[in-house]
Amino acid sequence: MQIEINGSDRTTLRVFHLDLPPEAVERFTVQAGTGEWPLKYALGAKTLRNGFVDVVDLRDLDKMGLSSYLAQAHNAAGADFKADRSVLDALTGHVVILPPQAFDNTSQTLTIAPQLRLIGTYGGAKPTPRGPKLRSASASGLTAQGDPGAPQRRGSLWTILALIGAGIVALLLLAALLR
Repeated sequence: MQIEINGSDRTTLRVFHLDLPPEAVERFTVQAGTGEWPLKYALGAKTLRNGFVDVVDLRDLDKMGLSSYLAQAHNAAGADFKADRSVLDALTGHVVILPPQAFDNTSQTLTIAPQLRLIGTYGGAKPTPRGPKLRSASASGLTAQGDPGAPQRRGSLWTILALIGAGIVALLLLAALLR
């Protein structure tokens, strides 16, 4: 099975079931000090960021359920996610959750090994703006007509004057030390 990863994707969450005995999961999913990483090889990934790979023992979720975990921890949402909730909650064993950051903005083609079974690909919830829509004239992007060629740079002038003053003081101190 092959999966195309778009390097500019910021919302797609991929969930894989891990078909390994429990005692083999850690060795498979943790990157060794030598750089060996069976999970990366099993995904066929060119780039995979260890800090964004989420390996979950479903027993640890207890009564929460995988679908609730995905919704709360990864903002999983959408029609596909809602349709798969019962499938997600019925899984046992371990799952590997890969948010888009795990691929480090790298477009690549994954070639999935038999130890991994894709359960689903889910979009993230869209952020909602906080508070009501702004109604002031300045919030609409319109400004009063003024001279566009005369930018206000009062802060820059003070910065330049302060740097010149500091330079003069430094020269005076240097001259006093060299006497």
